[in-house]
Amino acid sequence: MAQSTEGKASEAAERYAQAAFELARDGKALESLEKDFATFTAALAESADLRLTLKSPLIASEDKSRALVAVAQKLGLTELGRNIIGLVAKNGRANEIPGVIKAFGARLAKHRGASQVEVISARPLDQKQLDSILAGVSKALGGKVDAVTRVDESLIGGFVVRAGSRQFDASLKSKLDSLKLALKSA
Repeated sequence: MAQSTEGKASEAAERYAQAAFELARDGKALESLEKDFATFTAALAESADLRLTLKSPLIASEDKSRALVAVAQKLGLTELGRNIIGLVAKNGRANEIPGVIKAFGARLAKHRGASQVEVISARPLDQKQLDSILAGVSKALGGKVDAVTRVDESLIGGFVVRAGSRQFDASLKSKLDSLKLALKSA
């Protein structure tokens, strides 16, 4: 399970994810690359500087690549994880790295015979809470699910689960919005 970024992956991110998946599958390194991507995603979530580095048009692709590979090495990523991040950045697509990671997660979930869902919560979920949510989602969808988690403090409390075009909203924010709408129309 990894943390997510928002949005759908671009075509370029999908192609990089497919190549990363095939390399990892052929090298029997799917789990280690999954861990690498989860570690890098967590670092992105924690570091505004790292997120700015990905997006900055002022930093040359070569320099971005070297910097991101150095960060990946410091994080303890495998050679494959470092090479993928470095290649994407070197090719001028550093801002696509979160999309590559998300698309890789979707491919991995499909490979495992599961659907990938995104669980967005107001605060980080512990494993017991996540397992409980996933059990309910799995029952509702009628199959195994893999989760990508993300924290969105604007939810105030509760969580939202997105599974493809379906959304299960158990957030305090949506309940308050519904109450506000009901009060306005009364």
